[in-house]
Amino acid sequence: MQNDAGEFVDLYVPRKCSASNRIIGAKDHASIQMNVAEVDKVTGRFNGQFKTYAICGAIRRMVSVAAPPALEGLVSWLLPGPLSSGHAGG
Repeated sequence: MQNDAGEFVDLYVPRKCSASNRIIGAKDHASIQMNVAEVDKVTGRFNGQFKTYAICGAIRRMVSVAAPPALEGLVSWLLPGPLSSGHAGG
């Protein structure tokens, strides 16, 4: 929570899963958080900014079975295998 001055006053601020909007608990040790770089469309270079995604452990376990629609593009880009086009990174 933030006070009127915009300062964080809680000791623990839970994250939310980017795919399912579930709160990621402190004991969810299978969860991940990753920063994906934003790239300039013209030059193809890193522009100094990134987007942060948090994925809960339950979604990570589901990916090996069937990717939810919110993660299909990310899964096909990150994971080689039957869910993707067969190569990582592009």
